[in-house]
Amino acid sequence: MTKDRIERFALIAAGVVIVALTGAAFWLSYAHLAEVAGAHGLGHAADRQWAWPATLDAFIIAGELLMLRAGLQGRTDWWAVGLTVAGSLGSIGLNVAGVGGDAEALDYVVAAVPPTAALLAFGALMRQVHRAVVDDSPAAAAEVDAVVIERDTEPVPPVSTTPRPELTPAPANPLVICGGHLEIPAVPPRPRLDTEAARQAIEQAWRDGLSIREAARVSTRAPSQVQRVYARLEAAKGVQPMPGQLALAQ
Repeated sequence: MTKDRIERFALIAAGVVIVALTGAAFWLSYAHLAEVAGAHGLGHAADRQWAWPATLDAFIIAGELLMLRAGLQGRTDWWAVGLTVAGSLGSIGLNVAGVGGDAEALDYVVAAVPPTAALLAFGALMRQVHRAVVDDSPAAAAEVDAVVIERDTEPVPPVSTTPRPELTPAPANPLVICGGHLEIPAVPPRPRLDTEAARQAIEQAWRDGLSIREAARVSTRAPSQVQRVYARLEAAKGVQPMPGQLALAQ
């Protein structure tokens, strides 16, 4: 099992645990607040008793979702922060206060754990969703690719167009076609592309299914650079790099 597969498995397992923890903690907190409401004025109306905790817990959910939206937009929504804090502190305080004044210390701990766990678990869940959305955005992928190309330590040196006498090969015999001679002209070297053009060329080569060596040729970059960009593009799409591609770059 590769490192990327292990990392993806750990992320999925953590997500499942966080979702289960969030659901269980919210349910325990909600049920206890319903009991508190039933013992303090709403015992005669079961429907209102079970609806009352939503006036607190819904603040937490709404605040977290608004904070997630603001984070995706690159800003801070202080109203969302205030809603989350108000709902969380109110839920924790009423859960603890509902135990009563003559209870043991452990009773207060038991009452405080579910709303606190619900707050932390839901916050962790929203953070994972935020990171997943940001990492999959095209702008983030382009920024990563540009950084990879700029920071690579193995640039391909530009090809000199001035022939060296000691390395100039002897002229090849021209081809003979039907009694005539056909000379094959020399192919001029491909000029080195700038960073942005090279990144676009690698992305297009990846979309066209070209090998790493072909992508290195059209982008005028080293195969190691192309391999890194290919790997990041595959990871962004949730696909592992093909063994054949990795072998070409080695």
